[in-house]
Amino acid sequence: MKSKWNLIKGSIDWPVFIISGGLLVIFVLVSLINLDAVTTMVNTGFDLSIKYFGAYWQILLFFTFAVGLVLSVSRYGNVRLGTLTKPEGSFFKWASVIVVSGLGAGGVFWAAAEPIYYFLEVPPMHSNILPGTNEAIAPALAQSYMSWGFTAWAVYGAISAIIIMYAHYHKGMPLKPRTLLYPFLGEKILTSKWGTLADAICIIGAAAGTVGTIGFFGLQVSYSANQIIGLPDNTFVQVSVIVGLIVVAAISTITGIDKGIQWLSKVNVILAVIIGVFILVFGPGGFIIDSFISSFGFYVSEFVNISSFRQDEAWLSWWMLFFFGWFIGYGPMMAILVARISEGRSIREIFIVVSVVASLTSNFWFTILGGSGIFYEINNAESVSGPLFENGLPAAIIAIAQQLPLGTIMPMIFLVLTILFVITTVDSMSYSLAMGVTGEGNPPNFVRVFWSVLMGVISIILINLGTDGISALQSFVVIAAVPVSILLLPSLWHAPQIAKILAKEQGITKSESEETEKKIV
Repeated sequence: MKSKWNLIKGSIDWPVFIISGGLLVIFVLVSLINLDAVTTMVNTGFDLSIKYFGAYWQILLFFTFAVGLVLSVSRYGNVRLGTLTKPEGSFFKWASVIVVSGLGAGGVFWAAAEPIYYFLEVPPMHSNILPGTNEAIAPALAQSYMSWGFTAWAVYGAISAIIIMYAHYHKGMPLKPRTLLYPFLGEKILTSKWGTLADAICIIGAAAGTVGTIGFFGLQVSYSANQIIGLPDNTFVQVSVIVGLIVVAAISTITGIDKGIQWLSKVNVILAVIIGVFILVFGPGGFIIDSFISSFGFYVSEFVNISSFRQDEAWLSWWMLFFFGWFIGYGPMMAILVARISEGRSIREIFIVVSVVASLTSNFWFTILGGSGIFYEINNAESVSGPLFENGLPAAIIAIAQQLPLGTIMPMIFLVLTILFVITTVDSMSYSLAMGVTGEGNPPNFVRVFWSVLMGVISIILINLGTDGISALQSFVVIAAVPVSILLLPSLWHAPQIAKILAKEQGITKSESEETEKKIV
């Protein structure tokens, strides 16, 4: 269907580009001038965001998952989105891009460290359980399942992608965050100031999160390389790591989703599966499987209690709501990526992969790494927690890897896996951000590369300011989640409405006139 968008297709949305890129640059410049003031301001915004929107985020994520689940199990789950009768790529490649892009660096560092934190400091909703005991295993892993679980992943496009795909493929609207407003504004989204604001906020949130990930990655790889092969843990190594990452990510994003991004995602998943199988066979496999079964059962039985817990805001702000804010901040840009690669897929397929397959994969992977860490911690006290509390997240994965079979080379293998995870996240986000400022499914190469380079440069500058600069930007993502979460709210009722419209068009359900005729007859 033709629209006004066809007349301006291919151009950069300069207001969005200037606002989003400009605010990121201003953040860095102000940080260079007075980092302490920026940190104080961000921390205050972070606390206010958690205080006034934390409960809303918990409700939003819960109902996002619930609406997606109801649609997928109903006849509306058969609705196909887009103009294709069947998808172009294989299921494995498609699912790999979604899982790896969404999991990112968390697939190694948080997977190893988060369960240990919960094991040694049991979440407050289970305060009757003694930390560091066998009874603490299930609640520890279950809490990490919640942070990276069904409701969190659902915000990555389980229902918001329905709106974007309908507006883009069926109505000719651009692949931009503003397209979520199409049910409200129609074609007015192309020129609306609300559309410009929506694009800019979503791009800032996703870009800030990716910059934080890149900077954090540089710090972690430098530390890991120091521990593994003795390289100095200094700014030169950190910057070199980031430069190499950006070069590879830029090359990958130029080759496009169908080549570089899909290929990297596929390799990433295959390597993770090989590592997982190796640990299950030669490591504490029995403990991992038993822990996953019992912990997942605990997660399901305590699902409402954990997801709705509100009694300890300080703990929530450091843990569950922090992760929820990150998922929300990335939500619209991930939904655009999902929309771009999912044409011809059904509503049911999209929900199952985005919210169920990705969640279960994350949960089991967290059990493999985090469960191994708990196993070694139980059998050798402080063998994992000691390095973790002393040196942070990268120390946990190294401590675990060194206790696995082939412990001399496993840390290097995990380092390679981490690099692949982060490269895939950076190139897929660069591609998504380029779509966000052009609205095209295949944005110009120079725009894709620009975002890769800009995010790399900003992270290098912040690294030179120390960890406070990176931490401030990571916290800023949670602040950006406030307006983004408001933008996502209408998806709860617009997605079912669109599913109903398409179901009638595709003959899955009968029109009102046909139903009336049937009753008369």
